[in-house]
Amino acid sequence: MKLSVYNKIIDIMHEHNSRDCLPLIVREFPEFSISTIGSIYAQDYQKKMKKTHYFHYNSSKQEQYYEEYLRGVKNKERHILLRIANEVDFSPALLARMILERYLSATKYGGDNAPRSYVTKLMKDNTLITDPILSSEIHECLVSDDHYGPHVDNIKQSIGHEYECKLNRILDSLKFAYIGEDQMRTRGFDKTPDVKLEVPFSVDGHVINWIESKASFGDETSHRGYLKDQFWSYWNRFGPGMVIYWFGFIEELDTDREKGIILSDKFPENIVRMNPVMK
Repeated sequence: MKLSVYNKIIDIMHEHNSRDCLPLIVREFPEFSISTIGSIYAQDYQKKMKKTHYFHYNSSKQEQYYEEYLRGVKNKERHILLRIANEVDFSPALLARMILERYLSATKYGGDNAPRSYVTKLMKDNTLITDPILSSEIHECLVSDDHYGPHVDNIKQSIGHEYECKLNRILDSLKFAYIGEDQMRTRGFDKTPDVKLEVPFSVDGHVINWIESKASFGDETSHRGYLKDQFWSYWNRFGPGMVIYWFGFIEELDTDREKGIILSDKFPENIVRMNPVMK
């Protein structure tokens, strides 16, 4: 995807400010799947939450939201947290966690912050929350949030695993010898790509020693982060390799081919196998 097209899609998303625009974008750009457009929307939404997180998480705002929640409970309202999240344009799951932290501080920890691990445990299983109204409100936020929360994390992990399996099936069908992350860790590697080829192949004259599978769209923010935290580490350990962004990527980001990292949106067909016969 060209950067200019990506920017047009982002502009439409900002204009509508809702996932309801996704089918409209797919109709306007039929060359891209709903999975690609959905991944772009999710990444842009997460950028927005990161930019505004500090605004919602200051102590005065937390107190304001908690007091509004308590008033809603007193008035026997329903969908209180969802209403607040929509009014202040904040992630329902993040708001739910904030209210839970504030509730635990007020009722169980004498004004101190509850342990993060305990809050996470309750977010993953809201049936453990003793207050039935808060439990129900948090559950509603979690199932309504498409971008944050333990349910979303599980879905992302499942999709990521699905595409890793897809990559493995392709390599198996082509009879490539390779090892996965678990095997590499047993050999003492701390930074591991999804696949390390036992015998490399080449694509467009570039040698491929490893492959990383990303079940997401490759935008500038995510790709720069992956380069810093993962890809260059793989390059240092295993040499040149390839990243597959299964939902596409901004074409202008594919600038490191000569340095040893190429990008693709599928497993390439124009591969050249190493010839083991020496003449």
